[in-house]
Amino acid sequence: MMDQLQANRTAQHERAAPGAPLVGNRWRSMRERIIGSVLFLCAAVSILTTAGIVGVLIFEALEFLRAVPLLDFLTGTVWTPLFSPPSFGVLPLVAGTAVVSLIAMLIALPLGLLAAIFLSEYASPRVRRVLRPLLEILAGVPTVVYGYFALTFITPLLRQLWPDMQVFNALSAGIVMGIMIIPLVSSLSEDAMTAVPRALREAAYGLGATKLEVTLRTVVPSALSGITAAFILAISRAIGETMIVLIAAGQSTIMQLNPLKAMETMTAFIARVSLGDNPQQSIEFKTIFAVGMLLFIMTFALNLISQRILTRYRQVYQ
Repeated sequence: MMDQLQANRTAQHERAAPGAPLVGNRWRSMRERIIGSVLFLCAAVSILTTAGIVGVLIFEALEFLRAVPLLDFLTGTVWTPLFSPPSFGVLPLVAGTAVVSLIAMLIALPLGLLAAIFLSEYASPRVRRVLRPLLEILAGVPTVVYGYFALTFITPLLRQLWPDMQVFNALSAGIVMGIMIIPLVSSLSEDAMTAVPRALREAAYGLGATKLEVTLRTVVPSALSGITAAFILAISRAIGETMIVLIAAGQSTIMQLNPLKAMETMTAFIARVSLGDNPQQSIEFKTIFAVGMLLFIMTFALNLISQRILTRYRQVYQ
């Protein structure tokens, strides 16, 4: 009976036109094309959105640079675009961004790396299951909460050590920003160290190395590319932060490097001016696009460096 059914099916296939697709295959191919088109549209939306943002930044920044020489914009030390006579030297904003980001990195990079080392090499699975979600809760706290935490809690504590510290200052903003970035550094660094094969650890133990020596001389060097990329991404995150510096760092555009005094960062200036009452076609309003373009170039360069490090120095393990 089974042989007869198989013979009938063979005969039906032989009677079909050569090369004619089956109905099921035709519908499957149509579904695949529809799914492919939907996925392409999703990718195109993100690409077109990015291109639109970059295009607007370039167009408006060129409009600004028609009125302000590029050299004066990049090298000037006085930033008073909203005063008369206006001055458009962006270095005070760059200095404020650099100081706050440096403070944040001095907090986030060592603490984040040490947390990653503990979670990857020392913590038991049970402890890791508890501590990692607790650490990542920091990443879910709104940045506006961090800003008011810096202003109402960290600043009063620091003023007990430095009574002449201003209420709005770069130090408290940088410390809280560093605390916020710790989960980013620890998570990415831990992933990089977890990817190091167990065989390398066992080989180091076989040579008589201690656990600390295995961690510092085998695991960390093997995961160095991923750790470096995590550091660079954390720096980009610090440079692009807005609410913490807008609330806690102040709005002083005086060229200085004292973290105990108020400073204004590039992102804080953009947020402040965009919410003001300046006419949209005025040169004062167009300053936010010039500053935004400079900020985009800085963060884009850091991301390119991160990708290059990953591509060139990534360790591939079997």
